Amino acid sequence: MSSWVYILELSNGNHYIGSTRNIEQRIFDHQHGKSGYTSKYLPVELKYSCEFKDYSEALKTEKYLKNIKNKKVIESIINSQSINIYR
Repeated sequence: MSSWVYILELSNGNHYIGSTRNIEQRIFDHQHGKSGYTSKYLPVELKYSCEFKDYSEALKTEKYLKNIKNKKVIESIINSQSINIYR
């Protein structure tokens, strides 16, 4: 089953990284305040998404990106629309 890793830009300029099996529903939830953390930073904007063959791969990539903790690297991923160089 397909899964996604995504990066949102929050209203405070920070980024939120997540993974999901249903990208449309998850983004809708974020944008409509139905997601705990991001509901405090509306509006949110989807900046990047990447599809994976299975959820375990998406989770592994999400964890990797969250551990980077470097805004310049996250912005580079958004600008290039690719994380292949970081995996």
